[in-house]
Amino acid sequence: MINIDLRSDTVTRPTPEMQNYMFQAPVGDDVFEEDPTVNELEAKTAALFGMEAGLFCPSGTMTNQIAIKAQTEPLTEIICDYTAHIYQYEGGGIAFNSAASVYLLHGERGKITPEMVQGAIRPDNIHYPVTKMVSLENTSNKGGGAFYTLPEIAAISAVCKENKLALHLDGARVFNALLAADESPQPYSQYFTSISVCLSKGLGAPVGSVLVGSKDLIRKSRRIRKALGGGMRQAGFLAAAGIYALDHHVNRLAQDHARARLLRDTLQHCPYVEHVLPVETNIVIFKLKPSASTQTFLAKLKEQGILALDFGPHQIRFVTHLDFTEAMTERTCQVLREIKF
Repeated sequence: MINIDLRSDTVTRPTPEMQNYMFQAPVGDDVFEEDPTVNELEAKTAALFGMEAGLFCPSGTMTNQIAIKAQTEPLTEIICDYTAHIYQYEGGGIAFNSAASVYLLHGERGKITPEMVQGAIRPDNIHYPVTKMVSLENTSNKGGGAFYTLPEIAAISAVCKENKLALHLDGARVFNALLAADESPQPYSQYFTSISVCLSKGLGAPVGSVLVGSKDLIRKSRRIRKALGGGMRQAGFLAAAGIYALDHHVNRLAQDHARARLLRDTLQHCPYVEHVLPVETNIVIFKLKPSASTQTFLAKLKEQGILALDFGPHQIRFVTHLDFTEAMTERTCQVLREIKF
């Protein structure tokens, strides 16, 4: 029987308190902008990040793709790290939705630098696409939860402003980053033109992300969301989960980070592990030694009721989350110590 799921922080279920809050939400038709709970969530998220407006969408992929579509056009280009979610895991959406090109940088654990961005900006030449946008990811999924701090963001933003480039943030786990850096979300508005704020990962909401930005950007984005089929009706029941998550589930992310470090500490002493990436938030990525088969390792975990994710050649990913308890952490560490090859 599977009772521990470390494949992702998207596997969480709404808490009883969140469910009660959802069921009591006043709702309306959001396509007419008449759902009071959706409107509250959008305003609340925008205010948190110092932005003017927000747009509730079913997924972070949709908020990312809308932000790209709204701030680029065909024959333009987006700069991002080669591991970026917008490039690796959104189904080729940049090409499909925006007909834009992508300039891939090879940063450190998913993080790029101002110098790298400056060097990637295309000259004014008809042979090249026009550089239009830079996209960052906080935290970096394939980078093992590495994150940008405000000074790092400010430095990249300065390059973008100097070159009149949009700067988007894929904030898939932005609250994990903010908590780990002990920073406030409010200053983000000084640096980013758009931010995707995910509610369905560490915050434990069942569905949804909010795109925040200027009023003009969100007005344009609302039209794009409609064209993509993202216009929802009585979506307030889902938006209520997001409101509850923002009010109650942000500070508890520290527990996820602490449990990820415990997993790291255990893995570092396992003879079948070659190395573990630095653990800064709630993602643990580690490489098995060549003698240890990835599929065999995953099967051994599954036999003990634990699920994990194959994350590349001899690589495994664990992600701690709301439903991964202290007792589950102890059980997982015990199983890891007992596995043999």
